[in-house]
Amino acid sequence: MEVILVITNFPDKASALTLAQKLVESRAAACINILAESTSVYRWQGETEISNEVPVLIKTLAEHYAMVEKIIKTMHPYELPEIIAVPVKIGLPAYMQWVADEVTDHF
Repeated sequence: MEVILVITNFPDKASALTLAQKLVESRAAACINILAESTSVYRWQGETEISNEVPVLIKTLAEHYAMVEKIIKTMHPYELPEIIAVPVKIGLPAYMQWVADEVTDHF
């Protein structure tokens, strides 16, 4: 059981919430946090861009990463969305088990 944190950003809270509901309802993720809007500064196609985005934190298992990525890519309006996964090395054992229980054997 390897819990991961998948991070992405959406252009607005409504689209982030739609993604979160899809991931939880499909049991691809146990929990999603939709954070407050933030400002992103990045280079895109040779230009410096500044935009407001809504960070999204997705808790799931590593074995479900491909499904989470597919759902994000399907629902994301960006040509190249940020989708990165970070392993969760240590966590409250009961919480880690809860994440696993919410996404295991439900597909």
